Amino acid sequence: MVQILLNGISRIDQAVLNLQYYEPKDGYYLAFSGGKDSIVIYHLAKKAGVRFDAHFSQTTLDPPEVQKFIKDYYPDVIWEKPKKSFFKMIVDHGMLPTRRIRYCCRELKEIGGKGRVVITGIRRRESTNRRNRKLFDESTVTRGKFFLNPIVEWTENDVWDYIKENKIPYCNLYNRGRKRLGCLFCPMQNKKGRLKDIKEYPKYYRAINKAIQKMIDNNKRKGITFRNGETVEDIWEWWLSD
Repeated sequence: MVQILLNGISRIDQAVLNLQYYEPKDGYYLAFSGGKDSIVIYHLAKKAGVRFDAHFSQTTLDPPEVQKFIKDYYPDVIWEKPKKSFFKMIVDHGMLPTRRIRYCCRELKEIGGKGRVVITGIRRRESTNRRNRKLFDESTVTRGKFFLNPIVEWTENDVWDYIKENKIPYCNLYNRGRKRLGCLFCPMQNKKGRLKDIKEYPKYYRAINKAIQKMIDNNKRKGITFRNGETVEDIWEWWLSD
């Protein structure tokens, strides 16, 4: 069951009240990924009766299963297509994204909602980077953009309890052992996770290989020597080593 807070209000009721309290005149911009947390905030927004438009920011590394799930169960979600694919970004940046330099997130996932109040499914217990996130806050990158994180205090069990108690469909990738449904080959994954992506999504792996080779060739034309290797295999070995 979803936990009851000390003041006697459940996490569900608190989230609904917060959604109603902060509702902007133009409605919310709901950041929808197709993962368990975004499913919950979508249904909470419906429960709260607030106005919102949900948006899925395509990254070109989204699992096919996630894309199909969104199309099948959330046809009202607006698909935001990127100006540039992840593969083109590798060539243009002259490097692959890393844990510290995640240009992919910055340019593909964090661009929507300018001038709006964005609902996210961020939870403090997800990672150390998110443990200090507030319920409501202004973006430190885009002035005039605000974030409302209605389930910021929820645990993973709270999220799954809500989904199961309300019989909400979810993407079948969770039943295949995946804990999170972010981009394939995400640098925030460990080596094991990226090796699993190579095995299960060879088409994406081959596309990244082609992009890496183009990156190497492009860098050579510019007189840039990549210190971690000169071949596609060298780059993969470096990238997987974190």
